[in-house]
Amino acid sequence: MTRINNAAATGFAWVASSYSGGNNNCVEVAHGAIPSALPVRDSKAPAGPAVVMGGAAWAAFVDGVKAGDVA
Repeated sequence: MTRINNAAATGFAWVASSYSGGNNNCVEVAHGAIPSALPVRDSKAPAGPAVVMGGAAWAAFVDGVKAGDVA
């Protein structure tokens, strides 16, 4: 994973999780912003920072959340 600074984190088209319920307490991703990677940030901190994950890391994160291993 790579961390991107606040200025870079504001230049993407962020999408909130469909499970967020609109309470601004979720993960946001920027699909297609970086080839072969996925920027991810906390919706409560829209100015960043963000982390950039490769596809395998993102899949492992999602699987961990679904299994209850990540809170």
